[in-house]
Amino acid sequence: MKKVLIVTYHWPPMGGGGVQRWLKMVKYIREYGWEPVIFTAKDAEVSLSDPELLKELPENIETHKVPIWEPFDLYKKLIGKGKNEKIQPGLLNESDKKGWKDELVLWVRGNVFIPDAKMFWIKPSVDYLSNYLNENKIDAIISSGPPHTTHMIANKIKKKFNIPWLADFRDPWTFVDYYDQLKISKWADKKHHKLEASVLKNADKTVTVTWSWAEDFNKKKIKKVGVVTNGYDPQDFEKATGAVPNKFGITHIGSMNKDRNPAILWPVLRRLSDSIEGFKEALEIRLIGPVDFQIFKSIEENKLNDFLHHTAYKGHKEVINDLLDSALQLLPINNTANLMGVVPGKLFEYIGSRRPILCIGTKIGDAARIIKETNSGKVFDYNEESELEDYLRTAFEDFKKGTLKSTSSDYARFSRKNLAGEIANHLNEIIA
Repeated sequence: MKKVLIVTYHWPPMGGGGVQRWLKMVKYIREYGWEPVIFTAKDAEVSLSDPELLKELPENIETHKVPIWEPFDLYKKLIGKGKNEKIQPGLLNESDKKGWKDELVLWVRGNVFIPDAKMFWIKPSVDYLSNYLNENKIDAIISSGPPHTTHMIANKIKKKFNIPWLADFRDPWTFVDYYDQLKISKWADKKHHKLEASVLKNADKTVTVTWSWAEDFNKKKIKKVGVVTNGYDPQDFEKATGAVPNKFGITHIGSMNKDRNPAILWPVLRRLSDSIEGFKEALEIRLIGPVDFQIFKSIEENKLNDFLHHTAYKGHKEVINDLLDSALQLLPINNTANLMGVVPGKLFEYIGSRRPILCIGTKIGDAARIIKETNSGKVFDYNEESELEDYLRTAFEDFKKGTLKSTSSDYARFSRKNLAGEIANHLNEIIA
């Protein structure tokens, strides 16, 4: 077995979407001749915890952890949170009270912590891995970011030991959707781009999760970037206990920030609840995960609070059951500059659930492409309110008749096992 060192910040018992990609790769990559060795953070700030995921790990996986110092205690003091309170992921606001402290936090995040707030983990990680690699043979390295600190660690190891390196971008760096919100100065912007270029230049292979993002990386004309999408694990659904939906449940899993607010959906649901017999008795709006206050505000303005079922967080196993108990899976696409390449990881879990997907976003982006190719749902543009209303009327009638089903096909190519094979092919290429 060839050995691959995987540098990742997100790892069980941490929960959330960032963990799933490499947890599942590790689960299956042995079948393609690669033995994974995990390097991750010890005592990381865990905003989402899912200890059940530890059961997914194959037996006897070699794992190394190095302590990390993160500036969250200072951040919590600044914004008035208690030491044991959790920090919401992303740029998600829990209230509409934003002041100079919030603006300062954004500025510090973009201009001081470069590439990100995990930067203090770089030196101790490189020191630890240097000692390890002096005594142990590794055939390749994978770094998974964000945080892009992982790429900086791998970059330094690559320069020191010249081990073949695959850099995996689960999200972009300098063209990520919230980059402009970080109030980045010209000096800091230059440094971010310089570090990003160094990773793209020195990695033997770079992959990202969508075709549009690969095109954006390739515009930098440094090295060609490939695509290995996210996916779903069929075994998760084989073990699930979700029931046939008895409510017209519209379910969204994961974080929903203000850029993902499906604004046309709420007035449509309000009108349908007022005009269709039995609709209000059947409707449930299920939001599972952190939600920006703007979404709650939109729901309240449309008098839909009675239909709202919000759960701040559930473990992955529970979420799969909820998806199987749902009538429609809601996929709002970030209405931001790089929306073409936005393909939330939840899309693949939705496909795996075999329940119809209701997507609100651009019809020509990568998410729409996947939904169309798999025939797994319907996509509506941000302004197609009347078309959305017609669809939901029909969907509700089909739900009552028990015929509201997904007709998805060609979805097996997004299985986690197949995607682990794609990663293995890239590894075989760079060590050849």
